[in-house]
Amino acid sequence: MKKILSLLSLCAVVVLLSFTSLNNKKLIVIDAGHGGVDHGAKVDELYEKDVVEQISKKIFEKHDPSKVEIVLLRDTDNNIELTDRIKRINELNPDLVVSLHANFNSSNKNQSGIEAYVSENNSHHQQSTEEARKLLEAVSNENLKSRGVKQANFLILRKSNCPIVLLELGFLSDENDRNYLTSEAGQNEIATNILKSIQ
Repeated sequence: MKKILSLLSLCAVVVLLSFTSLNNKKLIVIDAGHGGVDHGAKVDELYEKDVVEQISKKIFEKHDPSKVEIVLLRDTDNNIELTDRIKRINELNPDLVVSLHANFNSSNKNQSGIEAYVSENNSHHQQSTEEARKLLEAVSNENLKSRGVKQANFLILRKSNCPIVLLELGFLSDENDRNYLTSEAGQNEIATNILKSIQ
C-alpha cells in the first residue's frame, strides 16, 4: 500500500510540475511590419514587407512549442492598421513583442547593420531595453553589424502594454545587407538567432 501511495504521490508531483511548466511558458508576438498596400522600403521589385514576413514565418517554423508560444501578427500579405496591431498585442498580453523591419537610406547606400528601437514612454522600458540588447547580441555577426539600441517614439512602442523591441534587421539599400536578408541561409540564421534570444 505504501508503495502505491508513493507512486501516486510521485505521479501527482509530475502532473503538477507539468502544469506549472506550461503556465510559465513564454508568449512571444512576432510582428512582421507593413503588408498589403503598405510595402515599406523598396528596391526594384524587392519589398520590405516580403522580407520580414519570410523571416517571421521561419521563426514560427523553427520554434519549439514546448519551450515558447509564438503568435504571428501577420502571416500573409495583408495590411493591418497600426492601431489594430496594438489592440491585438494588448489583448494577447505577451511576454515580449518583436516587430521586424528592414531599413533603407537613399542618401547613403553604404549604411549597414542591425539596430533595435525601444521607447522611454513604454512602461516596460527597462525590460524592453534588456531584450533589445540580447537580440542584437544574438543576431549581429560578420554579415550584420550591430548599430546598438536606440530610443524612438513610434506608436507601437509607446502603446503596447508589454516589453517590445522594434528590430531594423539591416539596410535594403546596402548590397551586402540586402543579399544577406534575402538569402535562404541569411534568413534561416536570423530566425534561429532570434529564437535563441527569446526562448
